[in-house]
Amino acid sequence: MRLVRCDGVRLGLRDVSEADVAALHAIYGDPAATRYMPFEPLTPAEVTALVEEAGRAAAAEPRLLYVLAVVDADHRDVIGVARLHIEADQPHSAEIGLGLRPDQWGRGMGTDLIKLLLSFGFKQLGLRRIWGARAPANLPAQLAMLTAGMIEEGLVPRQVLTPEGWRDSVVHAALKDRWIDR
Repeated sequence: MRLVRCDGVRLGLRDVSEADVAALHAIYGDPAATRYMPFEPLTPAEVTALVEEAGRAAAAEPRLLYVLAVVDADHRDVIGVARLHIEADQPHSAEIGLGLRPDQWGRGMGTDLIKLLLSFGFKQLGLRRIWGARAPANLPAQLAMLTAGMIEEGLVPRQVLTPEGWRDSVVHAALKDRWIDR
């Protein structure tokens, strides 16, 4: 099992561990942080189950799921979570998702995180296409994806089942041969 460690200027990525459950619950358990996610805020037990699933995924061969703690580069505190899921039938392509603690919003951290995920996926994993979807109302995610170099590809009607019902998604993607390491 190869563990992930990827460092940027302000953020770093590493595999999640059991020690991160409380920090991850500060994201997954927060109604503001999960507003655009397709689930209600999670309990500590549900976050523990996600971390256990991430450990099993990290041991799988080939590894298709990366659940990564987002850490502040200065203090190494967990301030977010990132997922990169490689599609089994298209191993050159992966979907990303992310969440940051609300106290980190408005500082460009989402953009930095997406740039770091793109760099990790293209340079370390050899992917050709990385994509992510957002709720149409999630304008900060739109800005972060566009600023990080992703292209808006279009709207997928009623793609995600949320607690409020079916929601559209806007897909953004970056291609390795068109992406510029910013």
